[in-house]
Amino acid sequence: MKKVLFLFSLILFISCNEKTTQDSAENEQPVSEQKDSIPNFGIVIHGGAGTILKENMSDSLEKAYKLKLEEAIRTGHEILANGGTALEAVQRTINVMEDSPLFNSAKGAVFTNEGKNELDASIMDGETLNAGAVAGVTNVKNPINLAYEVMVNSEHVMLSGKGAEQFAKEQRLEIVDPEYFYTEKRFRSMERAREREKEKNNKTAFYDPFIKDEKFGTVGCAALDKNGNLAAGTSTGGMTNKKYNRIGDAPIIGAGTFANNKTCAVSSTGWGEFFIRGVVAYDISAMMEYKGVSLKEAASEVIQKKVPDMGGNGGIIAIDHEGNVAMEFNTAGMYRAAMNRKGKLSIGLYKENEAEE
Repeated sequence: MKKVLFLFSLILFISCNEKTTQDSAENEQPVSEQKDSIPNFGIVIHGGAGTILKENMSDSLEKAYKLKLEEAIRTGHEILANGGTALEAVQRTINVMEDSPLFNSAKGAVFTNEGKNELDASIMDGETLNAGAVAGVTNVKNPINLAYEVMVNSEHVMLSGKGAEQFAKEQRLEIVDPEYFYTEKRFRSMERAREREKEKNNKTAFYDPFIKDEKFGTVGCAALDKNGNLAAGTSTGGMTNKKYNRIGDAPIIGAGTFANNKTCAVSSTGWGEFFIRGVVAYDISAMMEYKGVSLKEAASEVIQKKVPDMGGNGGIIAIDHEGNVAMEFNTAGMYRAAMNRKGKLSIGLYKENEAEE
């Protein structure tokens, strides 16, 4: 009887010991696996590209741009950190820049040859490939929000002009008097462009004391949320002194904005006619999907080779499905910022490497 009890106890001990060892092994996973289990997310923005040179920028203006870029990106980063969607982060981040007279979007939009502000915007969901865009609106405070409403509350992708404005009213978006978009700096830039046009017959001439010969100043955002979904958005006032209701790349899905969970989310800023012809935002995604190259390689190929070969210039910001970021441009500078899941912030204005915090 004692032998039977002893054997039973021994078997029970060995069984318990094996389970304890197994549980311990499961709990002691490699550090790398534990890190990989943390949901990844990130966000990147731009505030326009062009001949942005330090010698043309006062210390106070440089500080103002950096502070606004930081405010914008921290707005979106907080949404993502709290489990919000990439689409929400893109909208709210762009709203901060739309509400600032520093950028060529909404409040700071440039003027047309007729002395008006005509606004364009687009947004895209990388999960569903749904998208919305608006062009030539004149009284919607935040065009990116209208683009979002077009995406989720209409059967269309793009609305323009009076029809888009009517849709904005029906969606109860904030409507403002066109005077809201007036800024003295942008108005004077338009007047100078008119004078230069008369003198040199240069239809797209633009001069600014801080950003010489800039043809762009679009704002944009791309984000990856904790659910692995990507989104991108772009908002702009277009080109100073533009005529004939000209529309650039910003509201064109595939040119100014593109997002696909399989690859990346992209927002463009540059000479819109070339970004449309090159289908720039989609081209970067397509290179990743079909050639299997990295985001960095695709962005460099498109911005440093393809666009210049056509005669255009500008830049993009993008984030891929793994959280890798690209801020590629072929101009003297691009207002830009990025934040990863750890809260590491980088801000840049000029060609040199961006500052990190």
